Amino acid sequence: MNRLKRELGVVHGSGLLATSLLGTGIFVVPILAAQAAGEMSLIAWLILIVLVCPIAWTFALLGRQYPHAGGAAHIVGKAFGSGWGKLTGFMFLAVLPVGLPAALMMALGFWHAVFELDVWQGTLIQVLSLLLMLGLGLGGAKLSGNVQVVIALLIVLMVASLFIASPSFFRLPEIEFKPVSIGAGTSALGLMFWCFVGIEAFIHMGEEFKNPRRDFPIALIIGVTIAGLIYLLCSLAVVNSEVYKNLEFSSTAIPILMGQLFGPTGAIVASIVGFLACFASINIYLQGFSRLLWSLAEEGQIGARAKSHLGQLNAKKVPAIALIWVTLICILSLGLSLLFKLDLDSLIRYANGNFIVVYLLCMLAGMKLLKSTGRVWSGISSLLCLIVLFSLGRDAVYASVILLFYGLYRLWKARVLQEISGTENSVP
Repeated sequence: MNRLKRELGVVHGSGLLATSLLGTGIFVVPILAAQAAGEMSLIAWLILIVLVCPIAWTFALLGRQYPHAGGAAHIVGKAFGSGWGKLTGFMFLAVLPVGLPAALMMALGFWHAVFELDVWQGTLIQVLSLLLMLGLGLGGAKLSGNVQVVIALLIVLMVASLFIASPSFFRLPEIEFKPVSIGAGTSALGLMFWCFVGIEAFIHMGEEFKNPRRDFPIALIIGVTIAGLIYLLCSLAVVNSEVYKNLEFSSTAIPILMGQLFGPTGAIVASIVGFLACFASINIYLQGFSRLLWSLAEEGQIGARAKSHLGQLNAKKVPAIALIWVTLICILSLGLSLLFKLDLDSLIRYANGNFIVVYLLCMLAGMKLLKSTGRVWSGISSLLCLIVLFSLGRDAVYASVILLFYGLYRLWKARVLQEISGTENSVP
């Protein structure tokens, strides 16, 4: 079998995951969370980090034992059968129409912090960014890893500069607990889960590690730890500076704060780093989606024609055709989001519903596939995923619609196959 090239180690893997988790969230979601819950958002961040730890460890165990480009779909399929695996892959791919436009909106917000752009100029920047990611992805996983390690270091340096310039931004404020505040914190939790989606996309890269059993879990834990600490520090700066109040674009908050501390140059640097962080996160998702699509095609799960077309690799062992198709779907989804005028907050919450369902299916698969303490971690993680899903409330409607659509499709397909079988049996 013509599988992917093994060229990733701990450093590249940690850089890929850290930038994926920080990417679109680090300079935007802390502001949205603060706008939703104020100081209670800090408590929500602590709760979320505690929730994510067992989930990340379960993913590390699964990724080490089952490194495969199919990622979550492969793991769930191995545990419960190909039908459930296809459902997981479908739920993951269904994030594209809402998740990628949200990420691109965040990236564009950093351009708004420096330039005045109309709708068409902004759309052109987003499309060109996707095409640049396509070119980067065609160069192979190691090239993406090198770029994203540099971006991760830039993010860390910028947060460190905030601390050096104004240590008071990072003090722990006094938080007054009220029933209304607790409800707002719960709502913010469903929004903030966006910051830790990316682990499931990272699973798709497991097959490209030189030594997946040793390096994959180490890279995953390091990446999650770095991301969690930086999110907490950035949120402290946002809440204490009160920069999140009265903003037209949430992406402009950190550039405004950097501008207050370091002048216009600081604002420009923050905008550049913020855009690069979003770029890095979207890039790894394009790679993850393309590898999932390639894996489904290469293994014949979506038809013989798809296998001959999408199931091919280029000279650098990259699923180039699948990556091109994913990029085109992203451009189409971007156009639809503009047509229907969907806002950033709603897009994030809708995408989170799908991600949480995928996480939940993976954790349940872990209860069957893993042994000993691995099953315990999987069971705890399953309960935690249910808590986060509950916190979304009605915003989980997109995931519910996708599940209903998939169920109806499977029933229709089974009926068609039954009719074909009946016709063949009736022929003398």
